[in-house]
Amino acid sequence: MIATHPAGQAFDAMADTYDDDFTQSHIGRAQRSVVMQDAFRILHGRRRLLELNCGTGEDALRFAENGWKVLALDASERMIACARVRRETAGTKENPQFRQVATEDLREIAGEFDGVFSNFSGLNCVRDLAPVARILAEKTSPDSPLLLCLSTRICLWETAWYLLHGNPAKAFRRWSGRHEAMLQGMPVDVYYPTLNTLRTAFLPHFRLRRVRAIGLFVPPSYAEAWIQKHPLLLRMFVRLDAVFSRLPLLRVLGDHMLLHFEKSGEAV
Repeated sequence: MIATHPAGQAFDAMADTYDDDFTQSHIGRAQRSVVMQDAFRILHGRRRLLELNCGTGEDALRFAENGWKVLALDASERMIACARVRRETAGTKENPQFRQVATEDLREIAGEFDGVFSNFSGLNCVRDLAPVARILAEKTSPDSPLLLCLSTRICLWETAWYLLHGNPAKAFRRWSGRHEAMLQGMPVDVYYPTLNTLRTAFLPHFRLRRVRAIGLFVPPSYAEAWIQKHPLLLRMFVRLDAVFSRLPLLRVLGDHMLLHFEKSGEAV
């Protein structure tokens, strides 16, 4: 019997509407497009991918359509069920494989992978990523890339947005490094490690190669109703992100940061 994970329970309640609320939203598509552009470039030539926190399978299905063999994991039973339905709708039964496994329980899986991917903050639900890094080192081949997208500790958009809406508690909720979020009425601990904390957690197994902001100018998803009224502004934000998202002082101030680790190589 699979143990119930606190974050998994919360995301069970969100699964049936997640794609409408985020995946297919203007903001969700804009942010995901940047992540996937880097993913296709960095993971090019890899054969066997491990995806953590796969949600409803949007990214896993796209990888599979383009020739990767994918094992995609999520702590949410309902998210995995939705992902399997999407796979059947796409006309495939074996790839990607979807399994309900929490990130903390990675030792349960077998096999070796030559790439690891995690999108949109699933790893922010893990208190200590150093043990995760050790397990990933055991399950990946030499030179394997890890492409991980996490929520930042300081999001300029979030701070400004909630201050303008008179809600300082939400404006600074990430800054302490931990926040108890209420997801569908259920409390979930969310952690916001700094870039240096993440770099240290993955050493000595993986070295950080590159970092870029995701959603530096493109706003967080709770601004969807506002951005729908300003499509030209969204296109401008997308272009600005392309120009400024890799600058050292700005790359950790977006809604998310995309980290490219490698099992060997020089650190940045």
